[in-house]
Amino acid sequence: MRFGYIRHIWECGETLEVEEKHTGRYGASGQKRQKRKKATPEDIKRQNQWKKERDLRRLIKWNFGKHDYWMTITYRKGDRPNWPEMMKDIQKLIKDVRKQYHKIGKELKYIYRLQIGKRGGPHIHILVNRVQSQEGGTDIFFTECWKKGHINFRSLYETGNFEDLAEYIAKPIEEWEPKEAKRYHPSRNLIRKEPKEKVINRRNLVDKQRRIIPPKAPKGYYIDPDSIRMGINPVTGYAYRHYTLIKLDRRI
Repeated sequence: MRFGYIRHIWECGETLEVEEKHTGRYGASGQKRQKRKKATPEDIKRQNQWKKERDLRRLIKWNFGKHDYWMTITYRKGDRPNWPEMMKDIQKLIKDVRKQYHKIGKELKYIYRLQIGKRGGPHIHILVNRVQSQEGGTDIFFTECWKKGHINFRSLYETGNFEDLAEYIAKPIEEWEPKEAKRYHPSRNLIRKEPKEKVINRRNLVDKQRRIIPPKAPKGYYIDPDSIRMGINPVTGYAYRHYTLIKLDRRI
């Protein structure tokens, strides 16, 4: 029986996201294949949440840069629109801003999510690609088109890292929010990519003591230590490794 594992690589600009796992097809030397376990509701919930955050993080990396805007759109004090009204408001805002983008030959990209604060305050979070021209820019377009309150603008660079932002946008709904709040809404024109797959033959993710081997960065990259996730899949009983490679700045 040959041993090996599968490596999936997603190209995300200056980073590469890597997922490696053993499968029943290629086997795993030193790892006893356990009986498949039935996933618990908690396992399924946790896995689905992880996938949602992972997919959103990559979507952000593929489509937005550090100078793009992360905005919080609020209503005037005392205004408490219901959920359908909020949906109509954001859809109209996007329609109006998209027209302004088209006037300067640009295309609007966005990801938004509606939320209700603990005290009942409605607000909208939206990530958009930032544009600028002699006729105006993103901040002016949104400010002029939003007549119902205030907009706070922050660059994506100011929000921290992509992982934190994806986790925030995809976070589970609060107990006081309607079920509809669990979804974020990306524009249809966002770039999406498929991973490159490679079979690593005659290699193992665990050593002779059955400890998972830490990943090593290839030449020209280093590993983000906060991105490393290693463990044993509770369903298959096989090892896995997830990590992000960051391209080295050769000017340093």
